Amino acid sequence: MAKTILTVDDSASIRQMVSFTLKEAGYAVTEAVDGQDGLDKARAGKFDLIFTDQNMPRMDGLSLIKQLRGLPPYKSVPILMLTTESSDAMKSQGRAAGATGWLVKPFDPAKLLEVVRKVIG
Repeated sequence: MAKTILTVDDSASIRQMVSFTLKEAGYAVTEAVDGQDGLDKARAGKFDLIFTDQNMPRMDGLSLIKQLRGLPPYKSVPILMLTTESSDAMKSQGRAAGATGWLVKPFDPAKLLEVVRKVIG
């Protein structure tokens, strides 16, 4: 049974790159177009890992993480920020919201898979 990953990003090209990288490695991927869509899909499904961007319409990444952490099935699911934001202040806000880790765009596919394997195998 493939591990399931939700990737939340308002950029179609980023979603496609992340999905392609993960699917090639054997993961099942669901895409969401913004934080609200991501929250709706997370509530409707069960994911082993969630990637989220920070800057998105309707709901940003930090708000999404806080919402997910409030749902019992997602209290301990790894949530990784994948964003252009790289300041220490944003990273500490991410940690405070409950983010498991932080990857900066543009991402290296090999590095992305390395992090995924570390958190969910």
